[in-house]
Amino acid sequence: MAESRKGAGVFVRAFRPLRRRGIQRLSQERWGVGRSIWSADAEDRTLVVDQVTVSQEEAPERIGRVLDLVDGDTVCVRRRRFVWDGKPVLLATSCLATSLVAGSALTREDTGPGGTYARLAELGCKPVHFREEIRSRMPTKDEAARLSISAGTPVILVCRTAFANESRPVEVNEMTLDAASYILEYDFDA
Repeated sequence: MAESRKGAGVFVRAFRPLRRRGIQRLSQERWGVGRSIWSADAEDRTLVVDQVTVSQEEAPERIGRVLDLVDGDTVCVRRRRFVWDGKPVLLATSCLATSLVAGSALTREDTGPGGTYARLAELGCKPVHFREEIRSRMPTKDEAARLSISAGTPVILVCRTAFANESRPVEVNEMTLDAASYILEYDFDA
């Protein structure tokens, strides 16, 4: 894949795309035993989460609607940037109802083994179903800068909602992926 840099020329990107295994990565067999869901994609490669912020914010309308919140409710917002083999490839923003996660490891930068889904299980809200919506577009200036991509490189947007028992939505995770860095793979039985 070639990448154009204004005033510098055209360069070949040597980065080997990640194979994002959309279904296998979310299995309880992975996070339920303390493994990161990202390890499904890693193979023999190095993953670093080099930016993590956690804050409490008023729920945006679209997030509040999905999480069944009322006006004025807040969410715990977890923002992360994922870097593979030294290349930023993914920005992720998770929103969880503050009333659900207050005082738990989900309000800290390091959630511990198994990550968000293992902590939700400890809170009695084990994810049993996921829904992902996928779109693509050109990146914003901020996204291009944070992902170290040119403005002409598209991004893939994945919005995942995690549901606990009785179809209760417990997390909305909005992810922005460098489209040139990913192959999306979905493997399931008929």
